[in-house]
Amino acid sequence: MKPKTLLAALFLGIASTVQAQPYPSKPIHIVVPFASGGAVDVLARAIGQRVSEQIGQPVIVDNKPGASGNIAPDFVAKSAPDGYTVLIAANGLATNPTLFADLPFNVTRDLAPVVYIGYAPLILVAPKTFAAKTLKDAIAMAKAQPGKLDYASAGSGTSGHLAAEMFKTSAGIDVVHVPYKGGAPAIIDMLGGRISFMMLDPLQAMPHINGDRLHAIAVGSPKRLALLPNVPTFAEAGLPGYEALVWWGFLVPAKTPKEIVARLNAEFNKAMADPGVKKKLEDMGTVVVGGTPEQFGAFIKAETDKWAEVIRKSNIKPE
Repeated sequence: MKPKTLLAALFLGIASTVQAQPYPSKPIHIVVPFASGGAVDVLARAIGQRVSEQIGQPVIVDNKPGASGNIAPDFVAKSAPDGYTVLIAANGLATNPTLFADLPFNVTRDLAPVVYIGYAPLILVAPKTFAAKTLKDAIAMAKAQPGKLDYASAGSGTSGHLAAEMFKTSAGIDVVHVPYKGGAPAIIDMLGGRISFMMLDPLQAMPHINGDRLHAIAVGSPKRLALLPNVPTFAEAGLPGYEALVWWGFLVPAKTPKEIVARLNAEFNKAMADPGVKKKLEDMGTVVVGGTPEQFGAFIKAETDKWAEVIRKSNIKPE
């Protein structure tokens, strides 16, 4: 056999061996759109560790923050569709296509849903000194003083900003948005009584609610939050149909083989059903959902359509 022919045969043999390796045969990388230590990072690590134990392969968390959460999905969209690069996505995946006209990726075309992790409601909170203690009273106060009350957010286009704008239009009130560069300085000013209210996720809100520094008025979930059983939903408190959530889920590059998507879906669902993982997520205020790739895809579309209407109606622009 000629050397070139022998070399070609050798490469073909190696390629066949590689293709024959069962999935997964090397580490899986979960790409997080935010810095380490936040809620999304904690979720990725908790679920990823359990998946690693299930499949006998390392699951590595890669943090790629920046550009309002757009760097990570762009990276995953352009990665090899082999099941070894997975995106953990949050609200921005549904809102950023409307907020940013020139995204370098298309969610529907370039990414494939794997599984919906779950959600946590945004909570309408106010300083203990805020006179209104119920949603009805807060709305009445805002209507009696148009343009006098204000609300803070971690920045224009963030989940707290969009949720407050939807509250504003749903209730027919005139309140002023005060954007901050991050949630921490906004919360500090609210604790000091310089801001009327905010929409916060449980991870940010619960320490201050439990410490009796903030008052929870309503939660944006379809049912009451287990961590706050005495706090009504917006619907119960007088705004039917109002829902504002922070949510998370896993996606992969669009051309990932269906059998690999199915395997990832099964492993993630199994990990989220693990009692230890589920308790950790629930302690963070997360309602674990799970389900099929198709269900998560339908959820993303519904969220995209819902928030596109809010963004356009309120003429919201990113910072």
